[in-house]
Amino acid sequence: MSKSLVEILAKDLNEQGGVYCPSPLADMKIWDGHPKVYLDVAHSGSAKCPYCGTVYKLKEGEHFGGHH
Repeated sequence: MSKSLVEILAKDLNEQGGVYCPSPLADMKIWDGHPKVYLDVAHSGSAKCPYCGTVYKLKEGEHFGGHH
């Protein structure tokens, strides 16, 4: 199980403010990982994958401009 931190930009988030893991942003291949899971990053600024422990975090100074 890898525990890595992936800093992302607001433009990397989807319309709902999230990302999917495994992710090419984390240099992962979809086929060699775990089931695809949605992680809500915009709500708190970061989210941790329950399968692999990878943390996706908005880079400092980045803000998601979605609906609140």
